[in-house]
Amino acid sequence: QVQLVESGGGLVQPGGSLRLSCAASQSIFSSGTMGWNRQAPGNGRELIAKITSSGRITYADSMKGRFTISRDNAGNTVYLQMNSLKPEDTTVYYCRLDRFGAVYWGQGTLVTVSE
Repeated sequence: QVQLVESGGGLVQPGGSLRLSCAASQSIFSSGTMGWNRQAPGNGRELIAKITSSGRITYADSMKGRFTISRDNAGNTVYLQMNSLKPEDTTVYYCRLDRFGAVYWGQGTLVTVSE
């Protein structure tokens, strides 16, 4: 029932920044855990970060430092601020919502880091 729509991906030079957004198609009343994953070649989707309805944030150890997750006051939109981007960050980024025992995925947004 809930649809997630990502935006903000695109082409950026190494060292640049992007801010990804993911908005739920309907109000989820700040419920559930929202997060960001990215496609890992030959290894499925790897966690970047997640944030609960109460604001607790978890980062994958390998992702700490350059990426920052946040959530709007209504709890329906999650953001990923990405700084100091590297070519190896090039991949598809996915939004995820875990809510009431169901898992929802966005369609993904492509981030390309290249000169």
